[in-house]
Amino acid sequence: MTVLKKLVSLFVVLSFVVVGLASNGNLHAINKTEKVLKDKAGLININTAGAEELKKLPRIGEKMSQRIIEYRKKNGKFKRIEDIMKVKGIGEKTFKGFEKMITI
Repeated sequence: MTVLKKLVSLFVVLSFVVVGLASNGNLHAINKTEKVLKDKAGLININTAGAEELKKLPRIGEKMSQRIIEYRKKNGKFKRIEDIMKVKGIGEKTFKGFEKMITI
């Protein structure tokens, strides 16, 4: 193999390595950015949260988290955070306890 062919082969291999590393690095940066944004906000989206996430809210246990999920299935997404008070068992006092922890 001539020196030129060896250099071209080496260049091709290195190009694949660089492209692979760059794409992995970008993916990592995107995931890290999403995590930072989520952590920074620290809010629970009442339109997308599952039962375990909803149970992190004060006074929301297993039964209440299921009621919230059932309400969403039946009525669609909440339009305002205050709409969560339409769920049976969530009144103003309960809502005020987690109002600053939720978003839509």
